[in-house]
Amino acid sequence: MDWTEIKITVPQKRTEEAEAIANMVVPYGIYVEDYSELEKDAREIAHIDLIDEDLLNKDRTVSIVHIYISNEENPFEAAEYLKERYAAVGIKSDIKTDNVNDAAWADNWKKFFKVTEIGEKLVIRPSWEEYDNKSGRVVLSIDPGAAFGTGTHATTRMCLSLVEKYVKENCDVLDIGSGSGILSIAAALLGAKKVDGVDIDPVSVKVSNENAVINNVQNIVNFKKGDLLEEISGKYDVICANIVADVIISLLETVEQFMKPETVFLCSGIIDIREEDVKCAFQKFGFKILDEFESENWRAFAVIKA
Repeated sequence: MDWTEIKITVPQKRTEEAEAIANMVVPYGIYVEDYSELEKDAREIAHIDLIDEDLLNKDRTVSIVHIYISNEENPFEAAEYLKERYAAVGIKSDIKTDNVNDAAWADNWKKFFKVTEIGEKLVIRPSWEEYDNKSGRVVLSIDPGAAFGTGTHATTRMCLSLVEKYVKENCDVLDIGSGSGILSIAAALLGAKKVDGVDIDPVSVKVSNENAVINNVQNIVNFKKGDLLEEISGKYDVICANIVADVIISLLETVEQFMKPETVFLCSGIIDIREEDVKCAFQKFGFKILDEFESENWRAFAVIKA
Protein backbone atom coordinates (compact mmCIF):
# COMPACT_ATOMS: atom_id res chain seq x y z
CA MET A 1 0.00 0.00 0.00
CA ASP A 2 1.20 3.54 -0.76
CA TRP A 3 0.86 6.39 1.71
CA THR A 4 1.06 10.16 1.65
CA GLU A 5 3.26 11.71 4.31
CA ILE A 6 2.04 15.10 5.55
CA LYS A 7 4.84 17.11 7.19
CA ILE A 8 3.64 20.02 9.32
CA THR A 9 6.28 22.48 10.52
CA VAL A 10 5.07 24.58 13.46
CA PRO A 11 6.63 26.81 16.15
CA GLN A 12 8.08 24.57 18.86
CA LYS A 13 6.02 26.25 21.59
CA ARG A 14 2.80 25.19 19.78
CA THR A 15 3.86 21.56 19.31
CA GLU A 16 1.31 19.98 21.66
CA GLU A 17 -1.61 21.87 20.11
CA ALA A 18 -0.44 21.04 16.60
CA GLU A 19 -0.09 17.34 17.45
CA ALA A 20 -3.56 17.28 19.02
CA ILE A 21 -5.10 18.78 15.88
CA ALA A 22 -3.19 16.32 13.67
CA ASN A 23 -4.61 13.47 15.75
CA MET A 24 -8.11 14.63 14.80
CA VAL A 25 -7.28 13.82 11.18
CA VAL A 26 -5.78 10.37 11.65
CA PRO A 27 -5.41 8.29 14.84
CA TYR A 28 -2.40 6.30 13.64
CA GLY A 29 0.91 6.82 11.85
CA ILE A 30 1.98 9.97 13.69
CA TYR A 31 5.28 11.11 15.16
CA VAL A 32 6.85 14.44 16.09
CA GLU A 33 10.36 15.78 15.54
CA ASP A 34 11.14 18.13 18.42
CA TYR A 35 14.81 18.84 19.19
CA SER A 36 14.23 21.56 21.78
CA GLU A 37 15.49 19.33 24.63
CA LEU A 38 17.88 17.18 22.64
CA GLU A 39 20.73 17.09 25.15
CA LYS A 40 18.43 16.36 28.10
CA ASP A 41 16.60 13.57 26.23
CA ALA A 42 19.88 12.03 25.09
CA ARG A 43 21.07 11.75 28.68
CA GLU A 44 17.79 10.52 30.16
CA ILE A 45 16.63 8.15 27.42
CA ALA A 46 19.74 7.00 25.59
CA HIS A 47 22.17 7.62 28.50
CA ILE A 48 24.71 9.29 26.21
CA ASP A 49 26.37 12.69 26.07
CA LEU A 50 27.92 12.44 22.60
CA ILE A 51 25.35 13.54 20.01
CA ASP A 52 25.59 13.43 16.24
CA GLU A 53 26.51 16.82 14.76
CA ASP A 54 23.60 16.72 12.32
CA LEU A 55 21.20 16.46 15.25
CA LEU A 56 22.91 19.30 17.11
CA ASN A 57 22.40 21.49 14.05
CA LYS A 58 18.63 20.92 13.94
CA ASP A 59 16.42 23.98 14.32
CA ARG A 60 15.26 24.03 17.97
CA THR A 61 12.62 26.73 17.35
CA VAL A 62 10.31 24.51 15.29
CA SER A 63 8.80 21.04 15.47
CA ILE A 64 7.71 18.84 12.60
CA VAL A 65 4.56 16.76 12.98
CA HIS A 66 4.48 13.82 10.56
CA ILE A 67 1.30 11.96 9.74
CA TYR A 68 0.70 9.21 7.21
CA ILE A 69 -2.56 8.69 5.37
CA SER A 70 -3.39 5.96 2.88
CA ASN A 71 -3.74 7.29 -0.64
CA GLU A 72 -7.21 5.74 -0.67
CA GLU A 73 -8.32 8.09 2.14
CA ASN A 74 -7.91 11.46 0.39
CA PRO A 75 -4.76 12.80 2.10
CA PHE A 76 -4.84 16.10 0.24
CA GLU A 77 -8.26 16.89 1.66
CA ALA A 78 -6.78 16.17 5.10
CA ALA A 79 -3.89 18.56 4.37
CA GLU A 80 -6.33 21.34 3.43
CA TYR A 81 -8.36 20.70 6.56
CA LEU A 82 -5.22 20.97 8.67
CA LYS A 83 -4.28 24.29 7.07
CA GLU A 84 -7.69 25.68 7.98
CA ARG A 85 -7.59 24.34 11.53
CA TYR A 86 -4.13 25.71 12.24
CA ALA A 87 -5.04 29.09 10.80
CA ALA A 88 -8.21 29.16 12.91
CA VAL A 89 -6.27 28.75 16.17
CA GLY A 90 -3.40 31.00 15.12
CA ILE A 91 -0.70 28.36 14.64
CA LYS A 92 1.70 29.34 11.86
CA SER A 93 2.30 26.20 9.81
CA ASP A 94 4.11 25.01 6.72
CA ILE A 95 2.48 21.87 5.32
CA LYS A 96 4.10 19.66 2.70
CA THR A 97 3.07 16.28 1.28
CA ASP A 98 5.08 13.43 -0.17
CA ASN A 99 4.28 9.93 -1.40
CA VAL A 100 5.94 7.02 0.40
CA ASN A 101 5.65 3.24 0.29
CA ASP A 102 5.23 0.90 3.24
CA ALA A 103 8.96 0.37 3.70
CA ALA A 104 9.73 4.09 3.81
CA TRP A 105 6.84 4.68 6.23
CA ALA A 106 8.20 2.07 8.61
CA ASP A 107 11.78 3.29 8.42
CA ASN A 108 10.74 6.87 9.22
CA TRP A 109 8.66 6.37 12.36
CA LYS A 110 10.95 3.70 13.79
CA LYS A 111 13.62 6.35 14.28
CA PHE A 112 11.40 8.08 16.83
CA PHE A 113 9.98 5.07 18.71
CA LYS A 114 12.19 4.27 21.70
CA VAL A 115 11.94 2.33 24.96
CA THR A 116 9.34 3.98 27.23
CA GLU A 117 8.78 3.26 30.92
CA ILE A 118 5.13 3.56 31.98
CA GLY A 119 3.86 3.90 35.53
CA GLU A 120 5.48 1.72 38.17
CA LYS A 121 5.47 -1.67 36.45
CA LEU A 122 5.47 -1.44 32.66
CA VAL A 123 8.04 -0.74 29.99
CA ILE A 124 7.21 -0.57 26.29
CA ARG A 125 10.05 -1.89 24.16
CA PRO A 126 10.13 -1.68 20.35
CA SER A 127 10.81 -5.16 19.03
CA TRP A 128 14.10 -3.95 17.49
CA GLU A 129 15.41 -2.19 20.63
CA GLU A 130 17.42 -3.65 23.55
CA TYR A 131 16.42 -2.95 27.18
CA ASP A 132 18.38 -3.66 30.35
CA ASN A 133 15.58 -4.51 32.78
CA LYS A 134 17.40 -3.71 36.02
CA SER A 135 14.22 -2.74 37.89
CA GLY A 136 12.28 -5.88 37.01
CA ARG A 137 9.50 -4.20 35.05
CA VAL A 138 6.91 -6.03 32.96
CA VAL A 139 8.33 -5.74 29.44
CA LEU A 140 5.88 -5.32 26.59
CA SER A 141 7.57 -5.75 23.21
CA ILE A 142 5.67 -4.19 20.33
CA ASP A 143 5.90 -3.48 16.62
CA PRO A 144 2.92 -1.24 15.85
CA GLY A 145 3.34 -1.31 12.07
CA ALA A 146 0.54 0.79 10.58
CA ALA A 147 -1.60 0.56 13.72
CA PHE A 148 -1.89 3.28 16.33
CA GLY A 149 -0.47 2.59 19.77
CA THR A 150 3.23 2.67 20.63
CA GLY A 151 2.95 3.88 24.20
CA THR A 152 4.72 7.15 23.40
CA HIS A 153 1.60 9.28 22.92
CA ALA A 154 0.11 10.83 26.06
CA THR A 155 -3.27 9.16 25.51
CA THR A 156 -1.75 5.68 25.39
CA ARG A 157 0.59 6.34 28.33
CA MET A 158 -2.32 7.42 30.52
CA CYS A 159 -4.46 4.47 29.50
CA LEU A 160 -1.60 2.08 30.20
CA SER A 161 -1.20 3.61 33.65
CA LEU A 162 -4.89 3.01 34.28
CA VAL A 163 -4.60 -0.58 33.01
CA GLU A 164 -1.67 -1.11 35.38
CA LYS A 165 -3.78 0.17 38.30
CA TYR A 166 -7.09 -1.60 37.64
CA VAL A 167 -6.25 -4.91 35.94
CA LYS A 168 -6.06 -7.63 38.58
CA GLU A 169 -5.04 -11.29 38.50
CA ASN A 170 -7.52 -13.52 36.64
CA CYS A 171 -9.82 -10.69 35.52
CA ASP A 172 -11.52 -10.47 32.12
CA VAL A 173 -10.73 -7.42 29.97
CA LEU A 174 -12.34 -5.86 26.89
CA ASP A 175 -10.31 -3.49 24.70
CA ILE A 176 -12.48 -1.39 22.36
CA GLY A 177 -10.57 -0.01 19.37
CA SER A 178 -7.56 -2.17 20.12
CA GLY A 179 -5.20 -0.60 17.57
CA SER A 180 -1.76 -2.20 17.88
CA GLY A 181 -3.04 -4.36 20.76
CA ILE A 182 -0.86 -2.58 23.29
CA LEU A 183 -3.55 -2.26 26.01
CA SER A 184 -4.77 -5.83 25.56
CA ILE A 185 -1.26 -7.25 25.71
CA ALA A 186 -0.39 -5.13 28.74
CA ALA A 187 -3.49 -6.46 30.51
CA ALA A 188 -2.48 -10.05 29.72
CA LEU A 189 1.08 -9.50 30.95
CA LEU A 190 -0.29 -7.96 34.15
CA GLY A 191 -2.30 -11.07 34.96
CA ALA A 192 -5.63 -10.91 33.12
CA LYS A 193 -7.12 -14.32 32.46
CA LYS A 194 -8.94 -13.40 29.25
CA VAL A 195 -8.68 -10.34 27.01
CA ASP A 196 -10.88 -9.58 24.00
CA GLY A 197 -9.92 -6.78 21.62
CA VAL A 198 -12.09 -5.42 18.84
CA ASP A 199 -11.23 -2.99 16.04
CA ILE A 200 -12.85 -2.08 12.74
CA ASP A 201 -9.46 -1.91 10.98
CA PRO A 202 -8.19 -5.25 9.59
CA VAL A 203 -4.60 -3.96 9.68
CA SER A 204 -4.94 -3.36 13.42
CA VAL A 205 -6.23 -6.89 14.00
CA LYS A 206 -3.36 -8.38 12.02
CA VAL A 207 -0.73 -6.29 13.84
CA SER A 208 -2.34 -7.02 17.23
CA ASN A 209 -2.17 -10.76 16.69
CA GLU A 210 1.47 -10.51 15.64
CA ASN A 211 2.28 -8.49 18.76
CA ALA A 212 0.48 -11.04 20.93
CA VAL A 213 2.80 -13.75 19.58
CA ILE A 214 5.87 -11.58 20.20
CA ASN A 215 4.80 -11.32 23.86
CA ASN A 216 3.71 -14.96 24.15
CA VAL A 217 0.15 -14.07 25.20
CA GLN A 218 -1.66 -15.36 22.11
CA ASN A 219 -3.55 -17.87 24.27
CA ILE A 220 -4.93 -15.10 26.49
CA VAL A 221 -5.83 -12.33 24.02
CA ASN A 222 -8.33 -12.61 21.20
CA PHE A 223 -8.59 -9.86 18.59
CA LYS A 224 -11.63 -9.50 16.36
CA LYS A 225 -12.42 -7.27 13.39
CA GLY A 226 -15.78 -5.60 13.35
CA ASP A 227 -18.38 -3.66 15.28
CA LEU A 228 -18.40 -3.98 19.07
CA LEU A 229 -22.07 -4.93 19.33
CA GLU A 230 -21.78 -7.59 16.61
CA GLU A 231 -18.52 -9.24 17.67
CA ILE A 232 -18.54 -9.13 21.48
CA SER A 233 -20.78 -10.74 24.08
CA GLY A 234 -20.41 -11.44 27.78
CA LYS A 235 -19.34 -9.25 30.68
CA TYR A 236 -15.91 -8.01 31.73
CA ASP A 237 -14.15 -6.78 34.87
CA VAL A 238 -12.25 -4.01 33.05
CA ILE A 239 -13.16 -2.30 29.78
CA CYS A 240 -10.77 0.12 28.07
CA ALA A 241 -11.16 2.45 25.13
CA ASN A 242 -8.36 4.71 23.92
CA ILE A 243 -10.23 6.37 21.06
CA VAL A 244 -11.68 9.90 20.79
CA ALA A 245 -14.23 11.86 22.79
CA ASP A 246 -17.17 11.40 20.41
CA VAL A 247 -16.78 7.62 20.31
CA ILE A 248 -16.43 7.41 24.08
CA ILE A 249 -19.60 9.46 24.53
CA SER A 250 -21.49 7.12 22.19
CA LEU A 251 -20.08 4.07 24.00
CA LEU A 252 -21.53 5.28 27.29
CA GLU A 253 -24.98 4.50 25.91
CA THR A 254 -24.17 0.83 25.19
CA VAL A 255 -21.15 -0.27 27.22
CA GLU A 256 -23.20 -1.17 30.32
CA GLN A 257 -24.33 -4.41 28.67
CA PHE A 258 -20.72 -5.63 28.87
CA MET A 259 -20.23 -4.57 32.49
CA LYS A 260 -20.51 -6.40 35.78
CA PRO A 261 -21.70 -4.40 38.84
CA GLU A 262 -18.11 -3.43 39.77
CA THR A 263 -16.64 -3.14 36.27
CA VAL A 264 -14.25 -0.25 35.69
CA PHE A 265 -14.39 1.56 32.34
CA LEU A 266 -11.06 3.13 31.36
CA CYS A 267 -11.26 5.78 28.65
CA SER A 268 -8.60 7.95 27.07
CA GLY A 269 -8.02 9.90 23.85
CA ILE A 270 -10.01 12.88 25.13
CA ILE A 271 -8.59 16.24 24.09
CA ASP A 272 -8.92 18.94 26.74
CA ILE A 273 -11.45 21.02 24.82
CA ARG A 274 -13.86 18.04 24.96
CA GLU A 275 -13.31 17.22 28.64
CA GLU A 276 -16.53 18.85 29.87
CA ASP A 277 -18.57 17.17 27.12
CA VAL A 278 -17.33 13.77 28.29
CA LYS A 279 -17.94 14.58 31.96
CA CYS A 280 -21.48 15.65 31.16
CA ALA A 281 -22.00 12.35 29.35
CA PHE A 282 -20.71 10.46 32.40
CA GLN A 283 -23.35 12.19 34.51
CA LYS A 284 -26.09 11.70 31.91
CA PHE A 285 -25.53 7.95 31.63
CA GLY A 286 -24.92 7.32 35.33
CA PHE A 287 -21.14 6.95 35.59
CA LYS A 288 -19.01 8.01 38.54
CA ILE A 289 -15.39 9.13 38.09
CA LEU A 290 -12.85 7.10 40.08
CA ASP A 291 -9.66 8.50 38.55
CA GLU A 292 -8.78 11.40 36.30
CA PHE A 293 -5.40 11.72 34.58
CA GLU A 294 -4.11 14.60 32.46
CA SER A 295 -1.04 14.87 30.30
CA GLU A 296 -0.23 17.59 27.79
CA ASN A 297 -3.59 18.46 26.14
CA TRP A 298 -5.19 15.09 26.86
CA ARG A 299 -7.42 13.56 29.53
CA ALA A 300 -8.14 10.00 30.69
CA PHE A 301 -10.70 8.66 33.15
CA ALA A 302 -11.57 5.55 35.11
CA VAL A 303 -15.33 5.36 35.78
CA ILE A 304 -17.87 2.94 37.22
CA LYS A 305 -21.64 2.86 37.16
CA ALA A 306 -22.90 5.03 40.00
